[in-house]
Amino acid sequence: MNWPGTLLNGRPRVREDLLFQLRTRSPHELWLVIVDASASTRRHHALRDAKGLLAQLFDDAYRQRARLALLTASGTTPKWQVQGLKASSGLGVWLDQLGAGGGTPLLAALAQAQQWLTVRRKRFPAEQQRLLVVTDGRLKDLGAMSAVACPGLLIDIERGPIRLGRAKELAAALEADYRHIDEL
Repeated sequence: MNWPGTLLNGRPRVREDLLFQLRTRSPHELWLVIVDASASTRRHHALRDAKGLLAQLFDDAYRQRARLALLTASGTTPKWQVQGLKASSGLGVWLDQLGAGGGTPLLAALAQAQQWLTVRRKRFPAEQQRLLVVTDGRLKDLGAMSAVACPGLLIDIERGPIRLGRAKELAAALEADYRHIDEL
């Protein structure tokens, strides 16, 4: 009820004299973050620098009241850390404990993420989804990747004197924007 507007027009006598406020509620945002924590990300402190970036991202998500989904690609299979919850300070503890090791199940993580986003889109059709992939791109084969159905950004954390540049190819396959961590 818009009481100030209603009373400025005088005492309301009939229902039509009442003014109502329209509720404006923007849809929630979901940030899906996929972190490549394979052994290759230990080289040249790539994962350490990515942790700083992720800490800032988690803080921004908390301030903007965005929901987060967090998927880690390391070892043999990807692992969900958080699935669609509001950002919280507990992510800082997880980030401090994040280590690198094992293989790169990044393609499996991307496939899982696409399936999860499809299911979530049916459940929350008004939700604005965004994808962030943090990787060094050190994959043996890109395979048959399909584009993600939401806006995406791939952050390349590959460092060192010899760079393979596969992260650019992966970003192109996902139809996501590409940025190197040094540009941020």
